[in-house]
Formats: sequence, structure tokens, C-alpha cells
Amino acid sequence: MVRVPGGEFWMGGDDPDAFPDDGEGPVRPVTLTPYLIDPTAVTNRQFAAFVKATGYQTEAERFGWSFVFGLFIGPEQTRHVMDATVPQAPWWRAVEGAYWRAPEGPGSDVATRPQHPVVHVSWNDASAYATWAGKRLPTEAEWEMAARGGLHRAKYAWGDDLVPKNRWRCNIWQGRFPTHNTADDGYPGTAPVKTYPPNGYGLYEVAGNVWEWCTDWWSTTWHADERPETRIDPAGPPEGQARVTRGGSHLCHDSYCNRYRVAARTSNTPDSSTGNIGFRCAADLPAG
Repeated sequence: MVRVPGGEFWMGGDDPDAFPDDGEGPVRPVTLTPYLIDPTAVTNRQFAAFVKATGYQTEAERFGWSFVFGLFIGPEQTRHVMDATVPQAPWWRAVEGAYWRAPEGPGSDVATRPQHPVVHVSWNDASAYATWAGKRLPTEAEWEMAARGGLHRAKYAWGDDLVPKNRWRCNIWQGRFPTHNTADDGYPGTAPVKTYPPNGYGLYEVAGNVWEWCTDWWSTTWHADERPETRIDPAGPPEGQARVTRGGSHLCHDSYCNRYRVAARTSNTPDSSTGNIGFRCAADLPAG
């Protein structure tokens, strides 16, 4: 794991491209105790070891379906597409039998993707893995400090230019969303971990690739108060309906979801799973 030094950093954003309803601001000083965080998202290989050791079944398996991006559904999966839809995002299709080991549905597998981030994992699944591994999920503040890599108020995890020197630093959508992805960054779907250069703290793919679960309950106002609990090792509000996700995914595109900016945030319910949500773990520093 990577040691993050802690101390004070400026959290949040005031980017004019931000979604007002996301509550990225205010930009505020936050102080964290030093901690550890995984350099990459948890991979299919790592999650498979957890399942083999524990017999764990993900919520997608127990529910019998999960959401798959429409363009990834092949002929073999078409007959497994269900009627459930997402009104604001019709490109998501509910596919019977889709889960982490069959990410596009029956007939698909991860045999050639051991180093890709595991997907179709809910917040509850991610928490179960973290507990088994002797770790935990990061708080939203821990995630953002680590993702910034020591940069002060940069737009992205590597600076302010999305494509420095015309080289892609993350896996996001290029082309016309949601119908055509040119895959200029090399991958139309998930990329293996450590595909792109790490940030200043040695973390890989903190922008794009897969959304990453955080421990915090979602709120767009809780962190606006200047109480000590919002500024020193904040753990988020005490309750809520959804959990925070961070980092964006391979489906983000500036025409509708530019949340690969380091201050960007969104949420999902703790039992939700999709083909673009994964996680990485954090841990407290050992005593002494």
C-alpha cells in the first residue's frame, strides 16, 4: 500500500464545468491523519482470491442481474436483456446473469482480464472484501487527498491539461457518447491497472477506468459547514440514502459526465452494481 502523508490539503472544487447539484464546493482546508491506500483498484484476480477463500456471493449474483453498458452487449447476451431501464441513462441495460465474473452477461468472462479492475461490485461487496483483506474503504477526503498526489487545486490528478503532450493519462470516452467511442486512450472498456502513469503519490487510474466507492454517505451540504468534524479527518454525514463514488469511469465524456476531474463526485445506493463501478482499499497506519 502507499503511505499518504496526511496534513492539510484543499478539498473540493469550484470548476465552472462542475454540476451544481454535485456539491463539489466549497473549496476548503481539510486535515487528515497519515494513512495507507492501495495504489490500484482491486483487480479481478484479487477479488477471485477473496471469493475462493470465503465463498462470498456478490449482490449482483444474489439479485440475478446487473447493469451493463448497451454497446458491450453481444449477440449471446441479447436474450438476457431485461425490461428494467434507467430513464436518464438509457444506455444502461439490465442483464440477467451479469456479475463480476461475467461482466457483460452469460457467455462473457474475465479469464483474459485478471488485471482489470473488478466491476459489478456494490458498496456492500466492496466493504466485505476490505474487511477480509484487513483493510477498509477510504473516506471521501482520504480518496481525494490521495488522488491529488500532492498537487494543489489541480483540475486533474496530474495537472490542469487533460492530455499533456498529446498523451492520454486516463481511460475515458472519446468520440460521440453514447454511440461511438474512438478509444484513442487505448481501451473502449476497462483498462488493466497500471496502464497509465501514476500520480505524485504513486496511485494509478484515479481518473477514469472505474468509479471507486468511498465510505461516506452522500450529501451535497454536510461538508459546507465549518464544524471540526467536516475539517479534521471527516468521515461524512452520519446517515444517508447513497454512498459516495469518486474518480469517474471509462464511460465519462465531457458532453454529459466530466467527473474525471479530481474534485468531482457522485453517488449510488449501497446495493447497486454496474459495469463501471469498482473500488480500492485504505487502511490506518500500524500503531508505533
